[in-house]
Amino acid sequence: MNPQTDVLAQLTDAGVSIWLDDISRERLTTGNLEELVRDLHVRGVTSNPTIFAKALSQGNAYDGQVADLALRGVSVEEASRAITTYDIRWACDVLRPVYEESGGVDGKVSLEVDPRIARDSTGKTAAEARALWWLVDRPNLFIKIPATEAGLPAITQCLSEGISVNVTLIFSLQRYGEVIDAFMAGLEGAAAAGRDLEKIASVASFFVSRVDTEVDDRLDKLGTPEAEALRGKAALANARLAYELFEQRFATPRWSALSARGARVQRPLWASTSVKDPSFADTMYVVDLVAPDTVNTMPEATLHATAAHGELHGNTIDGTYEESRQVFRQLEALGVHYDDVVAVLENEGVDKFEASWNELLETIRTQMAAAKK
Repeated sequence: MNPQTDVLAQLTDAGVSIWLDDISRERLTTGNLEELVRDLHVRGVTSNPTIFAKALSQGNAYDGQVADLALRGVSVEEASRAITTYDIRWACDVLRPVYEESGGVDGKVSLEVDPRIARDSTGKTAAEARALWWLVDRPNLFIKIPATEAGLPAITQCLSEGISVNVTLIFSLQRYGEVIDAFMAGLEGAAAAGRDLEKIASVASFFVSRVDTEVDDRLDKLGTPEAEALRGKAALANARLAYELFEQRFATPRWSALSARGARVQRPLWASTSVKDPSFADTMYVVDLVAPDTVNTMPEATLHATAAHGELHGNTIDGTYEESRQVFRQLEALGVHYDDVVAVLENEGVDKFEASWNELLETIRTQMAAAKK
């Protein structure tokens, strides 16, 4: 084994599934994704509107398909579905061996519903999820649904229909508890309909670095030594308390009844793991969030940084819960209020993905118009 991959192998052995937080046609056509699966222990892929908007705006890997879509006269919205599902279907095929080898636990690829309906009706989100599930038509697909209030019933509905779901944009512990409830309710509905629970999967994407970005900005405005001492602590504390909630809720009689029917736990997934503050270690959201039954989805730069110089210290979540609660007590005492922080982050998260989706549509519209000339 290449020594560079040892840390990633150790991370995998510790029960952390390494996923790549990126997708592009170029990554697929060059075989880069296959290389990352083979050489760097990548066991899944996540995508989002920002990632697709970036992929479409760089290079010419999509030119041929865009020209065909333009000639066919399809709408920009339908073109976006055709383009994104093409990439996701291909990535699912690349990851299919991992899916098979892991018995369906890993090898998953995520595709997000149109974020413009995240605050809209539950019915629209579920309908979009069904359409994407049908278009990709791969068992190792995850449909990403934001954990907004409107999204929670859609999560339950989709799971009850046998659609595997990556619940995204989770920032608060309260919302995470609601996500777990939605997950279990979905499986209960699937069981009542006679579905095989072993074939239905889910992860709960708990966002990490954005918490520090928001909290640390507020601490910097305070400018006191007490505020300075708390910089870079909120995100890890929040994620660690989420894992505590995971342990508690998946040790209940309700879960035991579902597990007895073949259901698998909804693993916590650490998202937004690239470090935004250069004064922090660039692997902190990886090496300090190691625990069994978790997923860490990383941009390629974070993946390589972890492989190159990440240092693992065993399980870095177990035994941290009281210390993590103390972080939030100290923040509260300084006037940095948890409920306000996470509410801001959820709203901003949806807004950013909406903006990226609109950017994606505008890029496709421009490229289709150019292809017709």
